[in-house]
Amino acid sequence: MTVTITPDPALKGPAHDSRSRGRAGLWASIGGQNLSLIGALVVVLALFGALNDNYLSLTNMQVIAEAATITGLLAIVQTVVIICGGLDISVGSQVGVASVVSAMVFTSTGSNAFLGMAAAVGTGLLVGVLNGLIIVYGRVNPTIATLAGLAAYKGLAQLISNGRAQGYVLNNDVFVFLGRGKIAGLPVMVWILAVVAGAVHLLLKYTDIGRNLYAIGGNDTAARLAGISINKYLVFVYALIGIVAAIAGILLTARTGSGQPTSGSEGLELKAITAAALGGCALKGGKGGIGGTLLAVALLGCLENGLTVEGINSFWQNVAQGTLLVVAVVIQQRRNGERAVGLPT
Repeated sequence: MTVTITPDPALKGPAHDSRSRGRAGLWASIGGQNLSLIGALVVVLALFGALNDNYLSLTNMQVIAEAATITGLLAIVQTVVIICGGLDISVGSQVGVASVVSAMVFTSTGSNAFLGMAAAVGTGLLVGVLNGLIIVYGRVNPTIATLAGLAAYKGLAQLISNGRAQGYVLNNDVFVFLGRGKIAGLPVMVWILAVVAGAVHLLLKYTDIGRNLYAIGGNDTAARLAGISINKYLVFVYALIGIVAAIAGILLTARTGSGQPTSGSEGLELKAITAAALGGCALKGGKGGIGGTLLAVALLGCLENGLTVEGINSFWQNVAQGTLLVVAVVIQQRRNGERAVGLPT
């Protein structure tokens, strides 16, 4: 007896293949890492929303967005430097220096906001280039060089400010607009984050500079043999970090009303690195993107705000950040097939 099996048309054919390709394309375009972050973000929002009726209010969402802006700016440039195989632990201290400079120059020039901001950006550029030169021409490991910068720039901010908040900028319309203004219903700070994120995303994905940065992080020897000037790119990246950190410092001044040498900037480096790692950056370089980093920034911001709203000890926020960083790195190691340290394969 012959048995004939007729294929189910619903299981094959052009329509089925098209749907499969569509699902695969959607998964590839969003990425498993980003989908995981979206899922975690939904869980956090649902959890704290159930615990507190005001958590999901528009007002609180704006508070979260404003608080996450400075971290977001630093996480974006941290993503760039990690992609090319580096790291910058000094970003928090750079924010403190820029914040103090912007307020002090503003006060000393007769309340000229633009001179204060220009001085802060110039200082950030100088600090960033200095970091790059030390790493490239001093042949110092980026972690060590920027760890030294973390202490040095923090000390510099405290020296020039005598360890106290400097100036008062909320009598100036420009700083008030930056810190408390809105455009189309969204805080100006959030728009600034969006512009910086969009510009860096375009730089990484659609320019030769971005492709070369990925190449440097993926295999610096091959990149050098291909004629890429690694030294110039590294100095450029650290200069970019200095500029964006200065922008973050200006926003910190606008948000708090005065130049802050340490308050508001301590611990930002941990948040930025955690966000970049959670967002999918490979700490060895060559992999990462702005979309994942922003999702991670949102997740950290919502988690931090939720813990605060529920009155949970703020020390637990540091525990949560450290735990998330370890989890992110463990997941990366597993996905990359890295063997356990000291154990046989």
